[in-house]
Amino acid sequence: MTPHPTRRSALLAAAGALALGAAAPVLAQQRVIHIVVPFGTGAVQDTVARAFNNELGTALNAAVIVENRAGAGGTVGAAIAAKAPADGNTLVLAAASHHIAGFLYSKLPYDPLKDFVGVANIGNAGYALAVASGLNVSSTADFIKEVKANPGKYNYASAGNGSATHLAMASFLAKAGLQMTHIPTKSTGEAVNEVLAGRVQAVISSSIGVIGFQNDPRMKLLASTGQQRSPFLPSLPTVAESGLPGYAFDSWIGLLAPAGTPKAEVDRLNAATNKVLADPLIQERFKRLGVEPRSQSAEEFQKLLRADWDAMGAVVKASGAKVD
Repeated sequence: MTPHPTRRSALLAAAGALALGAAAPVLAQQRVIHIVVPFGTGAVQDTVARAFNNELGTALNAAVIVENRAGAGGTVGAAIAAKAPADGNTLVLAAASHHIAGFLYSKLPYDPLKDFVGVANIGNAGYALAVASGLNVSSTADFIKEVKANPGKYNYASAGNGSATHLAMASFLAKAGLQMTHIPTKSTGEAVNEVLAGRVQAVISSSIGVIGFQNDPRMKLLASTGQQRSPFLPSLPTVAESGLPGYAFDSWIGLLAPAGTPKAEVDRLNAATNKVLADPLIQERFKRLGVEPRSQSAEEFQKLLRADWDAMGAVVKASGAKVD
């Protein structure tokens, strides 16, 4: 016998409620992983995180959410990640500025090396020296000569006090014996815009920040800052070969977890990340961002972090920079 329409509706509603009730615990149990980006939207770390977070979530059968926690040269977001439970559900996408902060700031609420464990190396980000077109120079050697002849006359922009873009230029100036005024902004994009507008004369930006302005009449790209020429800007000489021998600066980008995260969890996150990095689609995305994808075991990445800690200490000491 067919149920009365009203009764039938009630039965269907009850069945639907039961189905939703059965599904709710499954949805509630889905793992949520937060990737803290310690800089604002548009920063290198932010762009990289959003280039692979969905695929990482698929590999881990979890929801991977990117959270921007900008401030104080990346130290606000790093502090949040350092104090999070060591369960693998909170990661920070860090780069060279993470270790720089340990030497640049007199007081930090965390230890950049001891309070974190390396999870996965994502890739290497190159940097480039760029100047406003109004500055009549065409090479690193010209730039050094012009600034040296006019101490204190020119400005340079960065993504903020303590950022990699700040220290990259500060160490450049120290090595070349130059004086320029530092103009901190909130992001790499803002720093580049100051140069494009002609309000600031120079910036050392991540490649992603300037790669789209190679033919822009408002800006001149003078050199890449790595030890070798950038595969993304192959026509640019390095700073070392074009005016300042011995200078080099680039940055790793990677995922860190709070210290004490179980090794099994670190290894699981590492395996999933490396699986994603092997995807040709992700590799192509990174290349468009000026990032060379790299895969390492967690142990290999941890060794890189220890070596980088020492290297960034030397960079900060050489630059003489300090932020209170």
